[in-house]
Amino acid sequence: MLRLSPRIARIAPFYAMEVVKQAAALQAQGRDIVQMSIGEPDFTAVPAVVEALERTARAGRTQYTEAVGIAPLREAIAGFYQTRFGVAVDPSRIIVTAGASGALLLACTALVDAGAQVLMPDPTYPANRHIVTAAGGEPVLIPAGPGDRFQLAADHIRRHWTPRTAGVIVASPGNPTGTSIAPDALAELIREVRARQGFTLVDEIYLGLSYEGDRRSALALADDLIIVNSFSKYFHMTGWRLGWLVVPPQLVSVFEKLAQNLVICPSTLAQHAALACFQPESLDIFEARREAFRQRRDYLLPEFERLGLAVPVKPDGAFYIYSDVRAHAADSAAFATRLLHEAGVCAVPGRDFGTAETASYLRFSYATDMARLQEGVARMERLLR
Repeated sequence: MLRLSPRIARIAPFYAMEVVKQAAALQAQGRDIVQMSIGEPDFTAVPAVVEALERTARAGRTQYTEAVGIAPLREAIAGFYQTRFGVAVDPSRIIVTAGASGALLLACTALVDAGAQVLMPDPTYPANRHIVTAAGGEPVLIPAGPGDRFQLAADHIRRHWTPRTAGVIVASPGNPTGTSIAPDALAELIREVRARQGFTLVDEIYLGLSYEGDRRSALALADDLIIVNSFSKYFHMTGWRLGWLVVPPQLVSVFEKLAQNLVICPSTLAQHAALACFQPESLDIFEARREAFRQRRDYLLPEFERLGLAVPVKPDGAFYIYSDVRAHAADSAAFATRLLHEAGVCAVPGRDFGTAETASYLRFSYATDMARLQEGVARMERLLR
């Protein structure tokens, strides 16, 4: 038996995947399951991206690229920040990565020493804390309830920062809650972290899927942040494994060195194909799809309230509803099993996302078409009433 690193024991299973496996087993038996579990858009890459991939492959452009990504893609991403978010970003600050997970791995390798603590909200996306653990750090989950919009706030930094704390990771909009941090609140949080000489990493992979007010990148607030983004959610390219970082100018060479050694380069084919995401006709499609997600959210919220699936904070982004199910069950994991086996609806129990009252919550994804969501609501109504 090989001896494993002790950090393996500190990385929990991804329970959402376990639920999905159960759903797949039922489907294999002929059951029809309404999927409201996985955070993957039902939309896929737009035609222009697929065509660009085909052209790139036929042209034989499959060799390694620069470790930080091809220059045209970095320039296109910078242009997107300017036109969509009104923020000027030097393309040299953009590091193209193997997905947002690859971006987080690079960031934690660069910023997290062995034993260093990283603050993040509870609930939070599980991979964020596990990547910190894999880098040798210690994730510190801080309970953040409905009164905090399930997000970290400046007061959390003041109360929980210790000599071992290296920085914070926040996501806006976040997974599993779909809630964002207000710009003034985020600015105050950044100031508190900066005063303690820590890093602030902002996960913005759902920023493009924001539904209320202006979509504002945290880059508008400060230029000493680490920003993570991805082509998976707004651009609907999950399996292409392509993301990016925006880093302060003085850290570009650091991240380039790490990328050269750890990943060589992101997928060449995916990089060239992703250039087509920024064509006007592609952006029009993405905006139409964003509106479709918003319509799904606006359909589900009153239906959930009607069914007693309370939503204490209205999600303003992503494609998740974080529902308090205490009116129906004391344990959300058991309730998720009941929904799956008795109603044929697959949702994710809160235990994936932390320990702070997560046994009371289910995460529902509305990354599926409206007809299936309506069927899911009808099934849950029959079960609950």
